[in-house]
Amino acid sequence: MNTTLLRERASVYGQLMRVDKPIGTLLLLWPTLWGLWLASKGRPDWLVLLVFVLGTFLMRSAGCVINDYADRHFDAHVARTAQRPFARGAVTEKEALLLAAGLALLSLLLVLPMNSLTLLMSVPAVLLAATYPFTKRFFPLPQAYLGLAFSFGIPMAYAAQTGRVDSTAWWLLAANLFWTVAYDTAYAMADKPDDLKIGIKTSAITFGDYDVAAIMLCHGVFMALMLGLGWQLGLGWPYFTGLAISAVLIGKQYLEIRTRDRALCFKAFLDNNRVGAVMFASLLLEYGLYLH
Repeated sequence: MNTTLLRERASVYGQLMRVDKPIGTLLLLWPTLWGLWLASKGRPDWLVLLVFVLGTFLMRSAGCVINDYADRHFDAHVARTAQRPFARGAVTEKEALLLAAGLALLSLLLVLPMNSLTLLMSVPAVLLAATYPFTKRFFPLPQAYLGLAFSFGIPMAYAAQTGRVDSTAWWLLAANLFWTVAYDTAYAMADKPDDLKIGIKTSAITFGDYDVAAIMLCHGVFMALMLGLGWQLGLGWPYFTGLAISAVLIGKQYLEIRTRDRALCFKAFLDNNRVGAVMFASLLLEYGLYLH
C-alpha cells in the first residue's frame, strides 16, 4: 500500500473518529475531570488522570464510528452530515466496524492497570457507548441514554481514584445527565427538520413546542444539583463563583435557542464547552486555594 493511499485512509478514519471536531471529546472529558478532582480532593493520581484523558478520546472516537455506522443510510439525507465518510461512500462497513473494535480494544488495554472495580465498570461503559446510536430508532429520548453514556466516566473515575463509588459520584452523574440532555437537545434542534423527514427520534422532536422550555428545565436541574453538591461537600467561593458564571453562560444560550434558528441552536450546543471548562477551572481554584 503506497504512502498516498495510507494518508487517504488515515484522513477518512480521522473523519469517522471526528478528530477534527473535538467538542464531543471535551463535553465527555469535563465531567470526568470534575469527578476525578472531587474524588481526589484536587490531588489525582497522575496515571489515573492520563488513563482517563486518553480513554475519553478513544471511547468518544469509537462512539463516533459506531454512530456513523448506525446512521449510514440516513446521513446522506441530512444537510449537516451529507459529507461524512459513509454518506459519500468513502468507507466500507467492515472498515468502520474494525476501526471501532480497535479503538475499544485500546481503551480496554488502557484500563488494565486500574483496580478491579474500574475494570468491571468499563464493561457497561463500553456497552452504553456502543448501543446509544441505535436508540434513535425507537427511544423517544435518546439524549437521556447519551447522558448516561456521557456520565459513566464519573463513577469510573471515583472507582479508579478511591477504589469505591460513593453517593457524591452518583449525584454528579445525575447532574451531568441533565446537562447532557440539555445541550444535546439544542444540538438536535439544529437537525430537527431533517430528523423529522427521515424518521429519527430525538428529544427535540419528542418535546415538540416545549423544546426550549425542556432544555432550560434540564439546565436548571443541572445547576440545582451542582449547587447542592457544592453545599454538601462544603466547597468554597471558587466553586460557587464558577457555578454563577456557568449560570450566566447558560442564560446566554437561552437567548440563542429561543429563536429556534438552526445555526444559533448549534452555537448554543458548542457554547456548553465553556460551561464545562468554567466548572473545571473552579475546582482547580477550589483545591488550589483550600486544603480539605
